Amino acid sequence: MLGFLFLIHLTLLGQNQTPADSLEQVYTSGNFNTQNQLGILSKLSADLENPEKKLTYSIQLIQLAQTQDSIQYLYKGFLSKGNALRLKSDLSQALESYFEAARIAGQRKINRDIARVNIAIADVYSIMGNHNKAVNYYQLGVKVFRTEKDSIGLASALLNLGDEFINYTKPDSALIFLKESGEIFEALNDEMAMAYNQGNIGMAYAQQGKDDLAKINLNEAISILEKINAYYPISVYLNYISDIYSNQNEWSTALTYAKRSLELAQKYHLKDQISDANLQLSKLYEQTGNIAESFKYYKNYTIYKDSVNNIVAVQQMASLRADFEISQKQAEVDLLNQQKQTQKIIVISVVIALILIALLAIGLYKRNQYIRKTSKVIEKERERSENLLLNILPDETAKELKENGKVQAKKFESVTVLFTDFKEFTQYAENLPPEKLVDSVDFYYSKFDEIMEKYDLEKIKTVGDSYMCAGGLHITKNDHAHRMILAAFDILAFVEETKSNKSNDHPRFSIRIGINTGPVIAGVVGTKKFSYDIWGNTVNVASRMESSSIAGRINISESTYELIKDHFNCEYRGEVEVKNGGMMKMYFVTNK
Repeated sequence: MLGFLFLIHLTLLGQNQTPADSLEQVYTSGNFNTQNQLGILSKLSADLENPEKKLTYSIQLIQLAQTQDSIQYLYKGFLSKGNALRLKSDLSQALESYFEAARIAGQRKINRDIARVNIAIADVYSIMGNHNKAVNYYQLGVKVFRTEKDSIGLASALLNLGDEFINYTKPDSALIFLKESGEIFEALNDEMAMAYNQGNIGMAYAQQGKDDLAKINLNEAISILEKINAYYPISVYLNYISDIYSNQNEWSTALTYAKRSLELAQKYHLKDQISDANLQLSKLYEQTGNIAESFKYYKNYTIYKDSVNNIVAVQQMASLRADFEISQKQAEVDLLNQQKQTQKIIVISVVIALILIALLAIGLYKRNQYIRKTSKVIEKERERSENLLLNILPDETAKELKENGKVQAKKFESVTVLFTDFKEFTQYAENLPPEKLVDSVDFYYSKFDEIMEKYDLEKIKTVGDSYMCAGGLHITKNDHAHRMILAAFDILAFVEETKSNKSNDHPRFSIRIGINTGPVIAGVVGTKKFSYDIWGNTVNVASRMESSSIAGRINISESTYELIKDHFNCEYRGEVEVKNGGMMKMYFVTNK
């Protein structure tokens, strides 16, 4: 989990939760002067930790500010609403609130308010994974706060900028900004901010491989934050410590920290942390061999997965950003027109009117030509992206991803899995130039891909000189084991033909093949460079069949043998000891 991003909003720095709770009791009791209602709602929406409560009070603040025509508190209401929605991982709505706050701040021309919204917008870009945009907005905020000599704002912006570099695994750059912000927070004696800063320094140390320093800083930060009931960062840091222990193979301790993180996140409805804690637990259980628990937590992870990964949400955010930037440009145009209004010279002439009409006609014609040309380019790129997606994922899976923005993991009761491996490939690769090595592997795997397509089988992945494919995924036919054996014979025939063909300069390899049939779990993993993969003991046994085979032979398990024995001649090998699997019955397939 190295590089996990933790965001802190300026309005959260320096808050004291106990006074906020006391103020909430006063407000809910109704025992206050109504003239102070705007100020009370502003404090509650800014200072309370619970995102649901923050959202409730920020909405009340916006409604009251609109009623009383208070643009100052209207700005604060939209900023606090954006913060609450961001904590709830409702990113598209959070971005909409921030842009409204930015519009109001621009009208009032208050630099500090503009800077605060820039930092908030940068936070959302950071969550979306747009590193360049996030850094640009953070730097805009830093520049304004330096000019305004706003210590709290400057330190907060530096902290977030440092955190963004942690997210992109650049700990050296992160520590530069975090140490500067830490000095400012220490001078201000802001305990909560110092705790955030120390925790993020711990994350940077973890990325540098300084695990002891990382754990010291993270645990000290957690200790301080527990006293002031700041649960969101505690959940983040617990997950980070879990990752450190997992890298040290201390699985029990890693699981303890991950479960603590999940409990806090669930208790305080922190969606993004619920998602990350479930993903961490899924990885830990997978690494410890508990596949059932791993799959359970992975399902929970997909349920709470951050909305930024949803294609529709991303499109909404992109649209919001465009609307915001257009409104900003329009404001600039309106201001320019107002400044020039007194300088207008009214010149009415038929000649000028005709020129303007001609220019307009030319402009419309060129615009129409441009739109037609752009539409063709967009359509071509759409077809290209669709074809690329179908090359990566099975048809059914690609369709589900486009329609729903995600893919639900599925269990298949009977799938045939094949592994291949080239004999003595490693020794051969060590003495071959990189470009020649890649060309050689491509030569063989391109032919294997053709064979998979011929028999309606699914290529899963390649790892080095190992090729993995499966039959029985998304296809209703139940003869996948039979088709897989035919494909295996075609692979053997191609390899043997290459060995005997003296006319080409490709390397001559011998190949081992292993096949097993049984249940698997299939799904899409990752959000960037995602891939379709399968898991389960069936996959592990298929790999063992390959490693227990010999060059030029097809080695199959007992479960596959039972499905194809009536169509192929097989040679019983007896029970062979398999690594981490005990004794297993194996068969060589000899011919049809």
